[in-house]
Amino acid sequence: MRISYSAFDTYQNCSLKYKFQNVDKIKEPKSKEAVFGTLVHDTMKFIHAPALIAPKLEEALAHFSAGWNSDVFENELEERSAFSQGVAMIQDYYKKNDPSASIVVDLESRFAIEIGTDKSKHIISGIIDRIDKTEDGYEIIDYKTTKKMPSQEKVDNDLQLSVYLNAFLARYPKEIDRLDKITVSLYYLKHGVKLSSTRTREQLENAKKLFLEVIALIEEEKFEPNVTPLCDWCGYQKFCPMWKHKFKEERKIDSEEVNAAISDYINLKAAITSTKYQLAELQEKIAQYMQQEGVDRVFSDEGIIAQTLRKTYKYDAALLRDILEPLDKWEAVLKVDGIALRSIMSVLSPAARKDVEAAKVVDKETKSFSVKKK
Repeated sequence: MRISYSAFDTYQNCSLKYKFQNVDKIKEPKSKEAVFGTLVHDTMKFIHAPALIAPKLEEALAHFSAGWNSDVFENELEERSAFSQGVAMIQDYYKKNDPSASIVVDLESRFAIEIGTDKSKHIISGIIDRIDKTEDGYEIIDYKTTKKMPSQEKVDNDLQLSVYLNAFLARYPKEIDRLDKITVSLYYLKHGVKLSSTRTREQLENAKKLFLEVIALIEEEKFEPNVTPLCDWCGYQKFCPMWKHKFKEERKIDSEEVNAAISDYINLKAAITSTKYQLAELQEKIAQYMQQEGVDRVFSDEGIIAQTLRKTYKYDAALLRDILEPLDKWEAVLKVDGIALRSIMSVLSPAARKDVEAAKVVDKETKSFSVKKK
């Protein structure tokens, strides 16, 4: 399998979005944030492109202006704000950096590195914004145009930087012996701050292991929707079972009866005096509709109804006995239950704990509704 860090990150945030994007190949319209970020990155490449004389601030601003796309913005006020923000980023960058002083090894460096075993090889691909030669080593730099800046701790454990360093070492393998001389950095252009870190061999290996774990889940076709604040910027809402009912008017699928059922359910659920019989009746009607339309959330002017699947687990006694008896722990859990197991989990090795978790099987599934009142 070939996978980029971007695709990996998408799967981590919402595996169903990964499926829409990389398996079903459904094109997602570029958001204004993505268009803005691409132009800023292109301007940074222009600033540091090899030349006898580095571009002046005025030239960089002219390049940014020439690539501007006003069509992606909803109104003139929003466009003005974004354009001013981009100009401010570039001006601040020139105040704090001298482009001519940097010794740039490569810009937008494409890579493809192999991970896995001989029997199961995979490729991680991507693009590194910039690689610099420093006084005693190298620096790998990735530009960010996001509004939020993370803590130093998050940068010290940032997976993307670990992947980029692995790619750099695939290109310059002898540098593995000088890891302490290689800096990995995230430059937050909106804040004018560069957060830097280093990596250990263990962190680099862990990055590869994380990719292999996610690849295994992808190959098992585990694609579940995940509702997060990032959904507000997702271009796949019309296809997602958690959101597509929101576009019911465009799809023209609802009857007055179904819309009334959704509204009534939300109002009754919100009222303390609602009777269980009425709710159950409405729930059945809405559940049938959800199954019919293949959605997990339905929308009305009163709010949203979400259907969740709850699973309870039990342990396979025979498997547990095989795991715990050689460790002299079986007697402590003759009655296999979560409480007894939790009492001994802390003394088990990581491998044994992993085996115990793998012994879980689904006991039963129940569905319930949650209501978010507008």
